[in-house]
Amino acid sequence: MADDVTERGMELRRKMFGPEGAEKRVEAASDFIRPLEDYVTRECFGDTWNRGVLDHKTRSMITIAMLTALGGQGGQIRNHVKGAIANGVSKDEIREILRHAAIYCGVPRSVDAFKNAESMLKEMGLE
Repeated sequence: MADDVTERGMELRRKMFGPEGAEKRVEAASDFIRPLEDYVTRECFGDTWNRGVLDHKTRSMITIAMLTALGGQGGQIRNHVKGAIANGVSKDEIREILRHAAIYCGVPRSVDAFKNAESMLKEMGLE
């Protein structure tokens, strides 16, 4: 049986990414990847994302900026754009985060992030 932290993590994953990014992703994980999924659910979404100091919207905005700084992380940016929308970040705010990142992280990283963000926004019917 899952503990409270794990349950909070699954609840947030479900809110941000839907069932395909929560239960279905965990259930589909191989024996090799399952420990990582458990860690992400518990430590990332169950603990870190649920600390009371920053709200989920702010954490989403910071996450998009950090992923851009790391060099695109295309699939992760796509996922976190979806999660950001669920957490109340607007399309305009996402655009502004990526525009701001161009100055501090570099234009090539921002261009890649813009492309991945736009792809997810289109998939969500928001572009």
